[in-house]
Amino acid sequence: MQNQKKQILYIVIAATVGFLFFLLSLIFFTLPQSLLLGVIALLVALWTNEALPVGIVSLLPIILFPSLSILSTKDTAINYANPIIYLFFGGFLIAIAVEKTQLHRYIAHKILKIFPSTPKGIIFSLTFTSGLLSAFLSNTATTLLLISIALFISQDIRLKMRFALSIAYGASVGGILTPIGTPPNLIFLGFMQDKGMQSIAFLEWVWMVAPVVFIMLFVVAILLGLGTKEINISFENDAKVLTKEQKRVLYLVGALLLVLCLNASLEPYWSGLGLNESAVLLCFGLVLFAPPLNILEWAEDKSKVPYEIMFLFGAGFSIASAFSSTGLADKIASYLLEMSGFSPFMLLVAVALLITFTTEITSNTALISIMLPVVYSVSTHMHQDATLFMMVATICASYAFMLPIATAPNAIAMSSGAISIKDMAKYGLVLNFVGVAVIVLAAEFFWK
Repeated sequence: MQNQKKQILYIVIAATVGFLFFLLSLIFFTLPQSLLLGVIALLVALWTNEALPVGIVSLLPIILFPSLSILSTKDTAINYANPIIYLFFGGFLIAIAVEKTQLHRYIAHKILKIFPSTPKGIIFSLTFTSGLLSAFLSNTATTLLLISIALFISQDIRLKMRFALSIAYGASVGGILTPIGTPPNLIFLGFMQDKGMQSIAFLEWVWMVAPVVFIMLFVVAILLGLGTKEINISFENDAKVLTKEQKRVLYLVGALLLVLCLNASLEPYWSGLGLNESAVLLCFGLVLFAPPLNILEWAEDKSKVPYEIMFLFGAGFSIASAFSSTGLADKIASYLLEMSGFSPFMLLVAVALLITFTTEITSNTALISIMLPVVYSVSTHMHQDATLFMMVATICASYAFMLPIATAPNAIAMSSGAISIKDMAKYGLVLNFVGVAVIVLAAEFFWK
């Protein structure tokens, strides 16, 4: 009964937060836009205080958006079938196979033989491994492949949380190291090409962003390592030799990495292999049910798939769609245009903060597609370097660390069950501000 009263109280608090956001938004936005912001505030409050399960909250847009005339039921529900969700599904199946065959035990032991087997040493190694892999693979694929390994290293819930976050944050940070690391980078380069601007070469891009990436990776590792000095790690390896099942999964993962690397590395030149990343991961995931692998069984393993995270991203895509349909994105963009009276440095800060915190509640790909033309217009109006301002916006679109809905790595980490949204928000808020500071300073003193 006590828990039920607490749950009701948290729901009332979330509803109050949503209503207050709605009322305040009416000062600056239209009624549909204000209703959308109120619903977003309600959802974020419910995700944060955990009054209801994540999956339940994530399905609320299907009810609330049509009821408030924000989006139709069809236009809302279709977002829950976005292709990226099937990428998640395929990746989850592979992660389940790794865990089922105990392959993660073997790999975890190898990691501990290479890096210092202290909490800080492992956090450091996981952060940098995730970051560097994400420079060439998608941050989603990287997080899916590493998460089950990280969670096995220790049974201490405090360490599990930090290990999961180190992989998620490392993947987001490292995704900007190359032009092919994350979709916003490619959207930015495509926009430059459309405008007839001089493009940024691959190695030039790496040279520009490497200081940001490595500073942020160190910050992530140091922040997550705080308070772990007294925690001991005891890990016994009981898998000296790979079994036949483990070898099958290992070969499958190796083939997957090869296909993803080829597709990503050739994409800027030969339009890739014509393969969609979502289809690739789904294909490799489904193969696990078929001979000669036969690693997974539907009746036994389907319950291990974290469907609530798939619903979570459906909610995120719905919000992104509502941003466009209600004109909220354009309205926010118009307010940014009014900032053209700011000094160039202050405008850089404003752009970085706006993109970073807006990305927390909507797709970074959708957001950067909407905001790049606006940032370009503002910077040219002020006779500033448009490339510099758009670069800041693009990188900040990948640097959202507070909410599971913000990025795919955050959502996957959340699916592990080792992290609460409160913990993610606590560490993420610090990293958001550090990220903005590092990016703006790099733009002001290095990229110019």
